[in-house]
Amino acid sequence: MNATEGDGAVADPPSPTGVETPADIVVGNDQDDVPLDADRWAMLAAAVLADRGCGGELTLTFVDEATIAELNLEHMGVDGPTDVLSFPLDAPALSDSPGGPPSLLGDVVVCPAVAERQFADHAGSLEDEIALLIVHGVLHVLGHDHAEPEEARDMRELEVLLLEQHHWKGPVPTGFSAEHRS
Repeated sequence: MNATEGDGAVADPPSPTGVETPADIVVGNDQDDVPLDADRWAMLAAAVLADRGCGGELTLTFVDEATIAELNLEHMGVDGPTDVLSFPLDAPALSDSPGGPPSLLGDVVVCPAVAERQFADHAGSLEDEIALLIVHGVLHVLGHDHAEPEEARDMRELEVLLLEQHHWKGPVPTGFSAEHRS
């Protein structure tokens, strides 16, 4: 769903361009709390996969708070909504075999309503928050983690690098933080 002129919403900026990727992103927007361009965000996920040299199929779904709360309880044992969940499936393939079925990388589920609530104390803008959540979720699908301090540092550094290359197309903007401030 894209915001249109005259409805009071601000449209998302253009999608990343010039990205060639062996990845297939299946995107769904199953929420109407926050207007967004799901295809634009699918392009960011594809750019991250291409950057990491990974092919396969990834599902990117935007959901409401009730849905992500159900998933959070069912899969993580945590009551209440969260911002992003990742569900890795197959191990990432550096390149899919010609003519063979693609690897099923997994699912990234993002809740824009939670992102909208937390962006001021985190990424600084709603757009940057959603971008960070997508990059974070895709990295989890690819096997990255942040359970240990060194892993967390490495993952944050990679997130910022990928955002600079594929979201901002330049340096980190003032006000961005990869870590929650509160």
